[in-house]
Amino acid sequence: MRRIEQLEALDPAVSVAEPRAGRLVENPRMRSFLHGDATGIPLHGVLTDVPFGAWFMAMYLDLFADPGTQRAATRLVGLGVLAAAPTALTGWAEWALAGRATKRVGIVHAGLNGVAVLIFLGSWTARRRGRHRLGIRLARVGALLLIAGGFLGGYMGRARRGT
Repeated sequence: MRRIEQLEALDPAVSVAEPRAGRLVENPRMRSFLHGDATGIPLHGVLTDVPFGAWFMAMYLDLFADPGTQRAATRLVGLGVLAAAPTALTGWAEWALAGRATKRVGIVHAGLNGVAVLIFLGSWTARRRGRHRLGIRLARVGALLLIAGGFLGGYMGRARRGT
């Protein structure tokens, strides 16, 4: 993690993202809502459970080959893809207030998760077109990236809280 935090090569990406992410938290009420000031739990931490849970439940259902279970898995993959957008927006709001080192980790986190979302979108598309086995394989690859991205996200959350 320290190497990523010190990787100045990520600074151009940080500089591009900073103004856009900063707009998410310009309004004090919106910032307070997104950062969970009322509950003590940032909204991003809550929302990550939706795509993560949907995708991993779909992969569990992939262990069963009946058509109903395949339909359910396809729907769960689609739900995860849809839920990724608000989850990402709330993540950028958290990122906007982080320090430079944490922002560098955040760029890698966002990249891994972005690629994972695209792979899960491919999984959903394959499943919808009747290529369920391809959809399963894509979901497994997406899950590996999601786990790596989630690990970085957890690290950033601890860094922001000072633990």
